[in-house]
Amino acid sequence: MEKFKLDSKETMLLIIDIQERLVKAMKYGDQVIDKTNILISTAEEMEMPIIVTEQYPKGLGSTVPELEQNLQNAKKFEKVNFSVYIDEIKEAIKETGRKKVIITGMETHVCVFQTARDLINDGYEVFIVNDGVCSRKKGDYLNGLDLMKSMGAVITNTETVVFDLLKKAGTPEFKVLSKLIK
Repeated sequence: MEKFKLDSKETMLLIIDIQERLVKAMKYGDQVIDKTNILISTAEEMEMPIIVTEQYPKGLGSTVPELEQNLQNAKKFEKVNFSVYIDEIKEAIKETGRKKVIITGMETHVCVFQTARDLINDGYEVFIVNDGVCSRKKGDYLNGLDLMKSMGAVITNTETVVFDLLKKAGTPEFKVLSKLIK
């Protein structure tokens, strides 16, 4: 059961390619932004590292302003590979000392899938936030989730992640974060 348990001291947040031009092509882009902001607040409140990637920002734009304003403490990387797991980012993930990676981003069946596959292959435990990832087409989204589940990723959702990290009510973190869950 340890595979399904989140602890803030073992966990980091990875935000993949939530960029201006990509969001415009996504039916559920606004939902992904909202859920990712909740997870950013959670990571900040619980002192978890955050890494953000941008796929070819010259062509796809920067991380959306709605997220960017909340990412002062995040490490940001540009990339052209679909998988985030390239040398520079691999080293940044390793430096966190965390073995559990919560993933949000775009697109579920491309960059998120390839990154999850590479992380799992390298011994990380991956948590895909199903309301925090999306694809342009529903079938691609569902296929991406199915593939990642088959590989051993935990498919979860924002509320489950937040409350699993919190563990109990009444804490200062609970008072801050429970307000974000509506």
